[in-house]
Amino acid sequence: MPYLGGKETVKELRRSLSNPNIQTDPLRYRNAVLRVIRAMSQGLDVSDLFSEMVKACATVDVVQKKLVYVFLCCYAHLNPELSLLVVNTLRKDCLDPNPMVRSLALRSMTNLRLPSLVEYVEQPLTAGLRDRAACVRRVAVLGWAKLHQLQPETDAAVVNELYGLLRDPDPVVMVNCLRALEEILKEEGGVVINKPIAHHLLNRLKECDTWGQSEVLRVLQRYRPQSEDELFDILSLLDSSLVSPHPPVMAATLSLFLSLCSSLPAVSQAAMERARGPLLAACGSGSREMRFTALCHIQLLLRSTPGLLGEHFKRFFCSYAEPVYIKQRKMQVLVELVNDENVLMILEELKGYCTDVNDDTAQAAIAAIGHIGRSYSDKCLEILTGLLGLKQDQITSAMLQTIRDLVWVCPQCSDTVSLALEGCQDVLQDSQGRQALLWLLGVHGERVSSAPYTLEAYIDGVRSETSVELKMELLTSTMRLFLCRPAETQDMLGRLLHYCIEEEKDVCVRGQALLYYRLLQCGMEETQRVLHGRRSDPSVGVLTGRPAEPIRQWMSSFNTLEPLKHRSGETEAASRGSPEHHASVPKPSMDLPDSLDCRWPEVDHPDSAGAASPCTDPGVTLSLTPAVSPEEFERLWMRRQESAAEGEDCLWLEETIRCTAVPRRSPQSLHAAMQLVNIQTLAFTPSHALPWKVFLYTRTLQPDASCSTLVLGELLYTGEAHQNPTADGEQEVKVTLRQQPPDIQALRAFLSILSSVLNTLSPEII
Repeated sequence: MPYLGGKETVKELRRSLSNPNIQTDPLRYRNAVLRVIRAMSQGLDVSDLFSEMVKACATVDVVQKKLVYVFLCCYAHLNPELSLLVVNTLRKDCLDPNPMVRSLALRSMTNLRLPSLVEYVEQPLTAGLRDRAACVRRVAVLGWAKLHQLQPETDAAVVNELYGLLRDPDPVVMVNCLRALEEILKEEGGVVINKPIAHHLLNRLKECDTWGQSEVLRVLQRYRPQSEDELFDILSLLDSSLVSPHPPVMAATLSLFLSLCSSLPAVSQAAMERARGPLLAACGSGSREMRFTALCHIQLLLRSTPGLLGEHFKRFFCSYAEPVYIKQRKMQVLVELVNDENVLMILEELKGYCTDVNDDTAQAAIAAIGHIGRSYSDKCLEILTGLLGLKQDQITSAMLQTIRDLVWVCPQCSDTVSLALEGCQDVLQDSQGRQALLWLLGVHGERVSSAPYTLEAYIDGVRSETSVELKMELLTSTMRLFLCRPAETQDMLGRLLHYCIEEEKDVCVRGQALLYYRLLQCGMEETQRVLHGRRSDPSVGVLTGRPAEPIRQWMSSFNTLEPLKHRSGETEAASRGSPEHHASVPKPSMDLPDSLDCRWPEVDHPDSAGAASPCTDPGVTLSLTPAVSPEEFERLWMRRQESAAEGEDCLWLEETIRCTAVPRRSPQSLHAAMQLVNIQTLAFTPSHALPWKVFLYTRTLQPDASCSTLVLGELLYTGEAHQNPTADGEQEVKVTLRQQPPDIQALRAFLSILSSVLNTLSPEII
């Protein structure tokens, strides 16, 4: 036989198909057709053989029919006129006594996908819906869905007949009807599920295969039980599917449970606990794809039930042979499962991953340790500073970026970090690691004896440096170090500014150098105020522990591809650039719309002379978009004196609210309560610490969207020793607010809402 890639192959195949001696021998004829299909599967264009293959479909050999129909479906769109020659043969096969031939003919007719053949296909499909063989009915039902794509106007009688086939004795026909109705009625919202249909589907659920059960359970999410008794009857029927050994069935059942029990959090919690076993089993599946999918969905569950898998944390330890993407997901889950009892074991495990041969795995482990360090800083810093001694480029770079971010969040760690920075510059090669080192030397250089010499080495090589970001970081770090160690830094700072202003070609670097040069001309006091202004309060910790989120926030994405698309931001590689310049991506609010109608009842404050007046405008709403990052909040909050001096268009207000619960509430409870009315808490002091502080923000909106204001706030409780509690045990909480632009009516409305939230909370002893 000639080479498959040449035209001679097609000529040889045509001669074989047209040879009368071969046509009279069924076996040789079938082999000739098989050779055509083989050539087609290898990428050879055999569309010129269409007419010969049309003749070959007139046979009683079922195998040959299948081969020919595969060819015709592949090339029908290239030969629409010749395809008409096949219709008569296919319609004749639809009447064949063999149900396999009938189903094959129906499937092939619908797979031709030619609008000109629609009128010839409708009658066989309608007859196929009433065929006595289940395999024909299966094909006919799906055929109508294919036909709907060619001719969107489907007859109502066909839709009614498909609804009737939902009660077909064959479970595959029933499931295919659901799929077909979903496609045909897509513009109308899909198949309608009423009580009789829902109960029928539930009763026949066990008859379906794995994917059939998943399809039925997905469609049943549209049904809402009409009574509580009916709801629990349905849940009882689904209980066994919740622990199914098949992950698709388990996931679809749990999704249906959460949908039906959206108003019953205790039942939803029990359902998630019951599905814990199958989820853990899926994490140990032999299929990598199944393991990854299970881990992504476990992360969703942990958003609402952080302690769901706490005792099984060892199941998420990584094995050597696992791919990187699974190891990274497991480390993200481990971060969510950390508590006082297992923190040492998890950190020891993550420490081992930090020296993995794969750089991505090592960097993910380092970032995970850094995130845990926000709650357990001492233990994590001991590991991070110890690993700096390995003097490996990639590890050292990731370590410095993680340490930089950790010090920014936890300023109390700066002393320990300063002792570990000696000698790190010798092994750094990448730009991001060097930027992190420069930031640390600039902010904490007074504690690092070799800081001026390290910066001088970078300044001497600035002409050969290609990274613009590193040059800008070097400028800022040298300026900061000059303010605390001027004698050692003055000369090198002058050389750096001269180069950046006179020789540097990049506009950004030159502009920043000019800014610093002119700032120095304003005097050291002004320079000190700009560069070394108070950046954060060491007694206030950033809200790092994610509070439990309502299940309905992520319920719609469970058992879909959405959890696989998004990577969790908590344990990603260290943030790029200086943390004060890093625009963090805000987390979405707790299952709330972008704006929330705040129609609260009036609240009187007889014991507070300056209490906020009730909300006089019930149309004012609160919104969290666009979000405010912690860095932006701090920048605006620290401008109180400057705002007054510069006449900035903003309003500052101080009030007092009396309440019993807030100073004794856990930060997570307060955060969740604030989220319910679209108030975002950014930072808080530890429980029972004095003074007790909470920083928060929101945006007020008028009904006509004519006015939008940003409200920043601080709650301050100084302790019982500084005030006289009332007989009811109420304490005074000082509220300081900043609003821009001013809108006193909206601000009073916000105060009324805030007071209602604080007084609604019940005391909680922690």
